[in-house]
Amino acid sequence: MSRRFEELAWAGTRMGEVSLRRRLEPVTRRQVYEVKLGEEFLMSSLFTAAEEAMADLALDWLSRSGATVLVGGLGLGYTAVAALRHEGVARVDVVETLEPVVDWHRERLLPCSDELLEDARTSLVLADFFAVAAGTQEAPGLRPPYDCVLLDIDHAPDFVLDESHQGFYSPAGLTRLLDLLAPGGVFALWSDRPPDHTFTGVLDSVFDRARAEVVRFANPLTGGTSANTVYLARTSS
Repeated sequence: MSRRFEELAWAGTRMGEVSLRRRLEPVTRRQVYEVKLGEEFLMSSLFTAAEEAMADLALDWLSRSGATVLVGGLGLGYTAVAALRHEGVARVDVVETLEPVVDWHRERLLPCSDELLEDARTSLVLADFFAVAAGTQEAPGLRPPYDCVLLDIDHAPDFVLDESHQGFYSPAGLTRLLDLLAPGGVFALWSDRPPDHTFTGVLDSVFDRARAEVVRFANPLTGGTSANTVYLARTSS
């Protein structure tokens, strides 16, 4: 492989064709794993710093031993693995709506699949996170309330993958999320865009405290830095 890619797997889903591919990145000389939904890139193993930082920021703020974590969106698995690396975490339940993504991990096709699946604290649940949060879908295997909910599915609160997700980011949608969180629990959300003060205000209207953190990381393709946003919100104790 040079600039060409190797397609490892693909499947049709209700959201369109999803595919997993691997290529040798010519600048870094590293193997990169990428997931596409149709023609849209969903995730890449080249840039995982912010999704890992999301787990660290949330769990450091929670500062609670025996914490239970719900991850919305399995993806390449980096957010869930970052949570598992915290010794105080007792359980990590991961909700993923795309069955092929779950299958790829179970087939050990991704770099962190082994670490994810060989940890007895991990549980993978096939369900729609947004439907679960809205209370319109039951997901056997989930055990709310959770001390921490980590969400990395859409590109940003105002840039969603599916129109059905949009209501979640409203005051009403986030209020329903509280049913999944324990008192003093932390909600964290990854975003590909700069902080949106309007959305931070929405979080403030629902949660006891909220803030946006900019996570900067080296970009080997540009030789500079890039940034994502992590929104953090905490319920009252």
